[in-house]
Amino acid sequence: MTIQIDSNLELRLLKLSDSTDIFNTINSQREYLGKWLPFVAFTHELKDTENFVNSVVNLPEEKFEYTFTIRKQNQFVGLIGLKDSDKTNRITEIGYWLSEKYQKQGIITKSVEKLCDFAFNEQGFNRIEIKCAVKNKSSSNIPKKLGFKFEGIERDGELLSENIYTDLEVYSKLKSD
Repeated sequence: MTIQIDSNLELRLLKLSDSTDIFNTINSQREYLGKWLPFVAFTHELKDTENFVNSVVNLPEEKFEYTFTIRKQNQFVGLIGLKDSDKTNRITEIGYWLSEKYQKQGIITKSVEKLCDFAFNEQGFNRIEIKCAVKNKSSSNIPKKLGFKFEGIERDGELLSENIYTDLEVYSKLKSD
């Protein structure tokens, strides 16, 4: 499955063969990505990424959540997906990360916007959340630009590397917004 964003950008459903691109990006940008992404510290070799991808793509249908590679001109640049979905209440969360050299190009903003459309109109969700570390301004600018509502702070919401907790800003958007 592919979701076309524009002539240069697309979201492509995650598959095992993406593991090498994902691992190489993480491995070459450990300091940059590790600042906000706890999993970087636990990603030591390609097998770690393959295990992650397998855990995503091989979920049973009732637990399956859409995770996509973000591709610019067919090059892997990041990941985005739905997570922690509550299908009974039609609520999901969007998580994302982007390679450092592709920052400040509007890629995540466009990708989140397209994934929201997919979640609301094709998956039937009513509410989408985005959670961002309080000091991660680049990430928190995304929901602000896209009309998400700031709901508050989730105290010690995520454990970062070196056993340091960070507070999370919580944003939401309803289908009716």
